[in-house]
Amino acid sequence: VQLVESGGGLVQAGGSLRLSCAASGIIFFIYDMAWYRQAPGKQRELVATSTNGGTTDYADSVKGRFTISRDNAKNTVYLQMNSLKPEDTAVYYCNAKARYNYWGQGTQVTVSS
Repeated sequence: VQLVESGGGLVQAGGSLRLSCAASGIIFFIYDMAWYRQAPGKQRELVATSTNGGTTDYADSVKGRFTISRDNAKNTVYLQMNSLKPEDTAVYYCNAKARYNYWGQGTQVTVSS
């Protein structure tokens, strides 16, 4: 099983980034997919979820700015991040959860003020 994130980078405050997570080795459409993030010195926190039934949910801190979506035909989940703030700086991780729980290796997002 592999979850491979991409799309991270350095962006100025107010800018946008789109993260992608390509999954292999799992029956993608049955999995609930999520994005987490972990800032230096802080615990990993849930950012957004996309269930296998199509329901999405967001942390209060990103509501209205971030959008999670998935393409089951491409085994890929996305996180569109707009109006980025310096406090969004973190390593972003993709998570796939069903009977088992899988994680990607993470992609760094840095937002400069």
